[in-house]
Amino acid sequence: MHFNKKKSLGLFCLVLAFIASIVFIANFNLANAQNKTILLDVESTNNNNNISTDINNIILVHGAFSDGSAWSQVIPILEKAGHKVIAVQLPENSLSDDVATVKRAIDFVNGPSILVGHSYGGLVISNAAYNNPNVKGLVYIAALALQDGQSYSDIVDVKKIPKDLFIADKGGFIYLNSTKFHDTFAQDVNLSQANIMAAVQKPINQSILVEKSGPPAWKQIPSWYQISENDRSIPPSLQHFFAKQINATTLSIPSSHASLVSHPNEIAQLILNATKGIRN
Repeated sequence: MHFNKKKSLGLFCLVLAFIASIVFIANFNLANAQNKTILLDVESTNNNNNISTDINNIILVHGAFSDGSAWSQVIPILEKAGHKVIAVQLPENSLSDDVATVKRAIDFVNGPSILVGHSYGGLVISNAAYNNPNVKGLVYIAALALQDGQSYSDIVDVKKIPKDLFIADKGGFIYLNSTKFHDTFAQDVNLSQANIMAAVQKPINQSILVEKSGPPAWKQIPSWYQISENDRSIPPSLQHFFAKQINATTLSIPSSHASLVSHPNEIAQLILNATKGIRN
């Protein structure tokens, strides 16, 4: 998509709200999370039937300002448990391109699969799995779970976002300021590791912020949701809202937004529970 300077400026303002790594201010008037000290509290929030058999294939989808290497500590645990794992690399040129990337991965494994999305990746898996009979469950890791026709810009207020949090290039792609990456995105990750994460981050096209979600697959199949209670990117209250909205089995961890890096064992176990259809 081509942007003139005025439109680019407007979208750049919106992108300050990008949910993968900024401090969201939700417009839902949500109540604060009832308990900020929940440690690995798994609660079942629906009565969906369990998946009857184990699912072998697991497709991992990273968020914005990240890449597939973010799953590097989770992957060995899943593979040791006997699962085939693919961590896709999203182009982040557009939502439609990212959805198409995940759909190709689903076709490639060609069998029953679980999709796992972190942050922005939650929106991608919601769209990629819709009406796909091979996808048997969705796992959201501190992730977006939007309604049909909803975009990022519909759920945020950008006025309170620090103006120096992002840096835009000439092509309209946005980077998270590397000097703020640790404190904003991964405050419970070792600083040297967070610096590497900042260096390998994938910038995201600012146009994605206004792209509308299609019909979400979470209305069709069971979902699991991990809430990061110390998240400085997506407020925990908003994550609680998403988990309730999608009727998910919920795991709460006292972690940063980068819970898949700081708490890989817990994240891996939640994914393994999903492959077995464990709903409580």
